[in-house]
Amino acid sequence: MKLTFRWYGDKDSVTLEKIKQIPQMTGIVSAIYSFAPGEVWSNESISQLKKKANDADLDFEVVESVPVPEEIKYGGKNAPQLIENYCENIRRLGKAGVKCICYNFMPVFDWLRSELEHKNADGSNSLAYNEKTVLSMDPLVSELSLPGWDESYTKNELKSLISIYKEIGEEGLWKNLEIFLKAVIPVAEQAGVNMAIHPDDPPWGIFGLPRIITCEENIDRFLNIAPSKANGLTFCTGSLGASKENDLVKMAKKYSDRIHFLHLRNILITKDREFYEVAHPTECGSIDMFGIVKALVENGFDGYVRPDHGRMIWGESGRYGYGLYDRALGAAYIVGLFEAVEKMLDRGNKND
Repeated sequence: MKLTFRWYGDKDSVTLEKIKQIPQMTGIVSAIYSFAPGEVWSNESISQLKKKANDADLDFEVVESVPVPEEIKYGGKNAPQLIENYCENIRRLGKAGVKCICYNFMPVFDWLRSELEHKNADGSNSLAYNEKTVLSMDPLVSELSLPGWDESYTKNELKSLISIYKEIGEEGLWKNLEIFLKAVIPVAEQAGVNMAIHPDDPPWGIFGLPRIITCEENIDRFLNIAPSKANGLTFCTGSLGASKENDLVKMAKKYSDRIHFLHLRNILITKDREFYEVAHPTECGSIDMFGIVKALVENGFDGYVRPDHGRMIWGESGRYGYGLYDRALGAAYIVGLFEAVEKMLDRGNKND
């Protein structure tokens, strides 16, 4: 595996110099943030980002993300041109040496949480989700907003989008995802890029919006739309693991050859559709981190890995979920997990 770290550019309080000091760190995961969704990224901006990473002795081989515009997701009149722009970004990133693009197909909202600073027993704070709180903030009837909402939308735009998605429903979203995949996957193959869709976070519908990358059955359907290896997954343990119905160890084994990017993080489920984010080790939460890594290594996983959301610890403040300290601890834990599993399996093979 290749250990990577999310970096939000020059304004990120976590600098490239600090990221490089994390043991066995190979590269950054980043994007060009100065372009709106649907615009073509300039070759210059891509080259500049790559140079910054390389000057810090880090690779830039994973983009997270190239956002999919809403009009592609709901099948608007400009969708064909926006898809072509997306394809051009894949071509340009492939020429720059990018090997993996993470993206999502979540309508309107990206990740959703009800709380950004959930107070943990150890004195740290982290992101949390409480379904009752979320539903009380329904944007159709409330003026409140939730963590993860795109605040660039006006209230009227938000209500209009929700109405559109309610009308097309899950099958309409599936149809538009199929159109998207059949256009971009051949381009990705030619560019030498693996596309890695991120699961919906959390993995269930909210406010009547369809969400479809949520479970094993739906992932099977997604992968079968375009059987190419270039059509793969970002296997986010915290997103899929929020549903007790998802057997992550089984899924890691089943999809190991189509998982191009691994987001490892842990959550503690307190009730159905209620959880908060915890430290990475298995014992801290509800997700079998060891079992997932073991299943992946046993089945030949060799993709990119990054520690995902971390707690805010030791008085650190900054971008919620993306401080340095807890994610660095998570990275060290991940390295230890992979080393232990690999050596364990190697000894087992020698004894056979």
